[in-house]
Amino acid sequence: MKKIELSNIKNILEYEHEREAFRDRIIWIKKDRRIPVGDLITFVFENRDTVLFQIQEMVRAERIVDAAKIQDEIDVYNELLPGEGELSATLFIEISESGEIKPTLQKLLGLTRPGTVYLELGPNRRIDGEIEGGREEEAAGRLSAVQYVKFRLGAEASNQFSTADEPVYLVVDHPTYRARAAIAGNQLAALRGDLV
Repeated sequence: MKKIELSNIKNILEYEHEREAFRDRIIWIKKDRRIPVGDLITFVFENRDTVLFQIQEMVRAERIVDAAKIQDEIDVYNELLPGEGELSATLFIEISESGEIKPTLQKLLGLTRPGTVYLELGPNRRIDGEIEGGREEEAAGRLSAVQYVKFRLGAEASNQFSTADEPVYLVVDHPTYRARAAIAGNQLAALRGDLV
């Protein structure tokens, strides 16, 4: 997927004029990219449009006008874009009760361990999610409610993902939280588009 460049970012005034229509388009795009897995965890699969929106919103919220600082934001957010043969997602732990945030996150310590989050492509293929480091300190008992995950499918698994008739599942397999969600229909079509 083509990286975002400085020339793609609109200045704050320009963006204000287009923001409402752009936001509406991103909401429409995300509806097929948002996949709840159980009642606490939701994945939003990122593409160039969703990442561009996040950068524009950050520039707007922080009132960033310096080109070097905008480039810093671009460099950070470009890491969310999937590379060739990859899918990339933001994982949200969604806790509505403020008193439940800390105990729930404590129960989910270890979520970032290899093999806890994965894609299941038919009965014989599993693609482990690689969760970005630095967002969980198990020994200190800290886990961020937002994680960034890459699924590196490679050529063969990408082909299987793009053409298989069998179910594709997104799985969280943690000792205190086990859930899976079928990826099908419009959701599957949206993610297949990322692999092209």
